[in-house]
Amino acid sequence: MLMLHCPHCDDTREEQEFTCLGEAFIDRPTEPAALSDEQWGEYLFMRTNHKGWTWEQWQHTSACRRIFIVRRHTVSYAISGSYTLANARAAAQARGESQ
Repeated sequence: MLMLHCPHCDDTREEQEFTCLGEAFIDRPTEPAALSDEQWGEYLFMRTNHKGWTWEQWQHTSACRRIFIVRRHTVSYAISGSYTLANARAAAQARGESQ
């Protein structure tokens, strides 16, 4: 079981208190009306799904209900940090991992 740290509550809790919202740092299209159905499908459903370190969005559904970002290894399930939305992109860029 994962133990996740909520940066808003400043508490570490079991995974079942949280909901995974998927990959982080996916930029919304700047002109959505100009996208074809195939491009919308790509934006909505296609993710990198690679082995190694990834950035994910999580929601603390059993407590504060706020969304935050976790850096997690997809093979070992190790977690190297959790961040608020306000500081997650800067942390990823500092590691050279953000798109």
